[in-house]
Amino acid sequence: MIDEPFAAGNSPIHREDPRSRVILATLFSFVVALSQAFATLGAALIFALVLVIAARLDPKKLIKRLLPLWLFLILLWLVLPLTTTGTPLFRIGPLAGTREGIILCAQITLKSNAILLAFTAWVATMNFAKLGQTLDQLKVPEKIVYLLLLTYRYIFVIEAEYGRLLRAAKIRGFKPGTNLHTYKTYAYLLGMLFVQASARAQRVHQAMRCRGFQGKFYSLYRFEAKTADWIGAAVQLAIMALLIGIEWKINSPL
Repeated sequence: MIDEPFAAGNSPIHREDPRSRVILATLFSFVVALSQAFATLGAALIFALVLVIAARLDPKKLIKRLLPLWLFLILLWLVLPLTTTGTPLFRIGPLAGTREGIILCAQITLKSNAILLAFTAWVATMNFAKLGQTLDQLKVPEKIVYLLLLTYRYIFVIEAEYGRLLRAAKIRGFKPGTNLHTYKTYAYLLGMLFVQASARAQRVHQAMRCRGFQGKFYSLYRFEAKTADWIGAAVQLAIMALLIGIEWKINSPL
């Protein structure tokens, strides 16, 4: 089943022109990724949180979306301070936790949370079909757009097929464990999954050809930027310019 928990809504972010949202999300990602000052990164995180509030996202679903990132960041905090060269701040046996490692972890934490929150507010609030249409109108190469749309659609089909094969194996008495039989069974499952995916791809291609598909998706809907969209985009661009100004001011040799 296709999971788009934030696509439905009537918030100011949902009503904003999808083209400007994609462009703003891309620009914001570059600004945050290239920034180093904690003042800039903190301001960017606050701005991302404001976007999330404006989009009226469900906190539980948002935390569920962020949880894999937080687990990765915990691992990063456990490893990176002990493996980065620099000024030692504490020791754990033969390993020294460095100031540079902690600073790097903090920067990565702020950057990754700000970018993911902003992308969730700007991009995840549109369904994938609208995103594909938006990319097409932004002149992204058609083949990339179609590949993205079909991949997203059939990932869930393949997931359902994998679940069906796994249930069939369990009905036949399969109990996973750390033994050769388990490894062989999962290998067979993956092999059958690739076979089923290939067969499904051929059937889908034939069905699309029968319906007149000639390598292009057509849409009757065209996006139109309204006055509110221009004003909203200008305000958000001004905030990004402010972030760039903060970063430049802090890192300026003067």
